[in-house]
Amino acid sequence: KLLFLVRDWSYPYEATYGLQGGKKILEKRLTISEKQHPELQQLRKHIRACFGDTSCFLLPHPGLKVATNPHFDGRLSDIANNFRENLKVLVPYLLSSENLILKEVNGKKITCKELLEYFKAYVKIFQCGELPEPKTMLVATAEANNLAAVTNAKDHYSIGMEKICGGDQPYISSAQLELHHQHLKNECEILFNYTRKMGGEEFSRQYCERLLKELDLMYINYKKNNDGKNIFAAAKTPATLFTLVLVMYFSSGIFSLIGMLALSNLCNLIMGVVLLTLCLWTYIKYSGDMRDVGSQIDVLSLTIFKQILKPAYKIISEHSLSHLISLAEEPSVTNLVSLASQVKQKVS
Repeated sequence: KLLFLVRDWSYPYEATYGLQGGKKILEKRLTISEKQHPELQQLRKHIRACFGDTSCFLLPHPGLKVATNPHFDGRLSDIANNFRENLKVLVPYLLSSENLILKEVNGKKITCKELLEYFKAYVKIFQCGELPEPKTMLVATAEANNLAAVTNAKDHYSIGMEKICGGDQPYISSAQLELHHQHLKNECEILFNYTRKMGGEEFSRQYCERLLKELDLMYINYKKNNDGKNIFAAAKTPATLFTLVLVMYFSSGIFSLIGMLALSNLCNLIMGVVLLTLCLWTYIKYSGDMRDVGSQIDVLSLTIFKQILKPAYKIISEHSLSHLISLAEEPSVTNLVSLASQVKQKVS
């Protein structure tokens, strides 16, 4: 819908103020004749093709007080009566719910969120204080068009991920979450590519790459939230610290029995420090204070688990497994030897 607003109309005897007079002038101005230049004919055809509804509104001059007073502040008493009377017709025509229609760009109805992207793009190019070139307006429209497509694809991703690992959803394994992420990511890329946009493929490619990067960043946040739901992951720090306390306790007892008191005292010291760290971590998680310190304790515990406890557990489990296998094989060998001796005796 396109409305031509003509202010300071000085010929009310030819066409009256308002929509009726504007309609008369517009039909006259947009009439196509063979005497016109081809570019002028094409312009008129293009206007009618781009907008389903074109209209015109004629406004009078607002008055000499408005035009000549450098201190005019917008007060209605300084505005001419006929101008105010016509404003009472124009404003409801523009803003009444009966005349508001869904905005369309490139033949596609746009949402409020997408319309905001267009506002941002146009405000950006008008900030320079100079009248922008038509080419600049076209680029801004294409940019807003692609940004709206990016926003639409991100909304699709957010809705899909909320259904899988949102706040009300239970914990899901990292492998399954990764599969859902890749599936939704592919869907968003297809949705972006099939959305009608301006600017061409080369222009849209940079926005597609931007979309994929933002989806990966969103996935990192969803992954962190999902990991926070894992009970075992949350208990890794206290379990590591408690295990370290037990190791130091038994080590201290063993060193004390064999007379190595210095090492025994060192183990007791480490055990005391770890116990204090465990108590501090419990307080931080309960109160929410000193979150940075709590994060450092988590990082330290994770390092101890990966560098010390996990390799030690792996060595012990492998040694125990090999010992069990050797014990299981020994009776079999003994039975075979005894069976062979019995057979030999019977034969002899």
